[in-house]
Amino acid sequence: MRKVGVESKYLEFFKAGYTGKTEVYDVLSKSSDFVLGHIKWYAPWRQYCFMPSPNCVFNVGCMADIGKFIVELMEERKRVKGRRTDEAQASN
Repeated sequence: MRKVGVESKYLEFFKAGYTGKTEVYDVLSKSSDFVLGHIKWYAPWRQYCFMPSPNCVFNVGCMADIGKFIVELMEERKRVKGRRTDEAQASN
């Protein structure tokens, strides 16, 4: 696993896998290394979403950090998609 993304006082974000199209991230507690949930692509909504582990409680600061991380993922996805579109148009 590779630590990535937003700096958070209480959370760490690790790239946990790749589905072939999108990445999957674990959200861990810095104090216990407990997996608090996963961030992965949710196709029905066409966006990355946070899927919390059972019985986890989050304060507003942690939810904001998770939200910032998802915003960064979506912005990166748009940049990569834009580069692919530009490359396809250039090759035509």
